[in-house]
Amino acid sequence: MDGNVYLLVTDPKNICRDVIHSRDTPLKIRVYCLDDEHFDASDGEIQLYGYAGKTLYAFETIDIKAEDALDVVSAIRWYAAYVHHPAMEILPDDPRPDKTIAV
Repeated sequence: MDGNVYLLVTDPKNICRDVIHSRDTPLKIRVYCLDDEHFDASDGEIQLYGYAGKTLYAFETIDIKAEDALDVVSAIRWYAAYVHHPAMEILPDDPRPDKTIAV
C-alpha cells in the first residue's frame, strides 16, 4: 500500500473544483469536472483523465517536480476512492471525441 497521505482542498462555491495535496511532498493536482467546466491543458504539466460513473474528470499537476511525477497516479487513485469510484480507470488522453488527436 502507498504510504503517502493526501489532503483535499475544496472550493465551497464549486463542488468540482478540488485540489489534491500530498502531505509529505510538494505534489499538487487540480481536479476538473469536464462535464461542467472548460479545461485547457497547461504545457509542462501532467494531465490524466478518468470517469467516476458518468462524470469525466481531468487531473492536472500544479508546478510538477520530476521527483513527484511517480506519485501522481497514487494521488488520483486516492481521489477516486474518495469520490466512491475506486475502480476508476486512469486514462492518459482526453477521451472526449472532439479532443481526440488526429494522426
